[in-house]
Amino acid sequence: MNRVTFGNSELEVSELCVGTMVFGSSCDEAESDRILSAAIQQGANFLDTAAAYIHGDGEALLGRILKGRRDKVLIATKLPAGIGPQDLADNLEGSLQRLQTDYVDVYMLHWPAEGMEPRKYMSALNEAVVAGKVRAVGCCNFPAWLVEHFNAIAAVEGWAPLICNQIPYNLVERGVEIEVLPQAKASNVAITVYRSLLMGILTGKYKRGQPPPDGSRAALDRKKRLEGWLTQYADALEKFDVYAADLGVTPAQLAIAWVRHSSAVTCTLAGFSSLRQLEPTLAAFDLDLTDDQRTELSDLFGAEVKEEAGGNYAKLRRNLNLVAGGEG
Repeated sequence: MNRVTFGNSELEVSELCVGTMVFGSSCDEAESDRILSAAIQQGANFLDTAAAYIHGDGEALLGRILKGRRDKVLIATKLPAGIGPQDLADNLEGSLQRLQTDYVDVYMLHWPAEGMEPRKYMSALNEAVVAGKVRAVGCCNFPAWLVEHFNAIAAVEGWAPLICNQIPYNLVERGVEIEVLPQAKASNVAITVYRSLLMGILTGKYKRGQPPPDGSRAALDRKKRLEGWLTQYADALEKFDVYAADLGVTPAQLAIAWVRHSSAVTCTLAGFSSLRQLEPTLAAFDLDLTDDQRTELSDLFGAEVKEEAGGNYAKLRRNLNLVAGGEG
């Protein structure tokens, strides 16, 4: 498993970020322990959790199964949405207690919200770093301008900057290609991608004309997001499955490889509800596509965000190479 430098930090993380959102829900503690043990043995050292997962029980489970091997992993957790900067320290302390650790490696703001007070958030995050309770700070789901706004405050004050942004990205959800990925690469902000498999749609388990398997996300999705995507991209999904078969890989491996091919992506987050899912996912990190292959796959779905443009401005907002080497 490759290790990469995590943005403007000294952290060396595995390309695979092990998502633990289902630990303690659809994946019981014993299976979670087996998954974690196998992932660590295979070289994965980056774990993602959040205080919001099962109302803190996800962190607590992770703390229990990490006993005796905290030094083998880097832990990222998150401040729940809606928690103000004045309560950040108390919420961080709760996470540390549940995780049974004195510090976390990355502490992130889970979601932006209207009426945020950036200076107060950055001050509170910096205090956590100075106190030794956090090694680095970051965010999730932030637009590019908001990352830059927060970090401009940090630069003026000499505070710890946001070093990462965790965002959804896949062959269908491609909005982050506009501004977000170019900003991250230019400023050396680490990008961790979640939803690379589009909630399971890109795994090949859903077939046209067949009901979704019992208990699958498509069967349980009350918002009907998956149903809409499965209908809209039915032809593309069939061609995608054939493309994967021709390469001798699974659709899920191909989907992750497509995400990894972006030079702006640092890590890909993958969650597991059973140990049997781990090994084939690890193989995806050995699959390197060519530029032409990535373009061919993109063209199957045609999901690049469309915008009216009479010149080159639309392309510039997606260009990853306007700044030589990034600023980090």
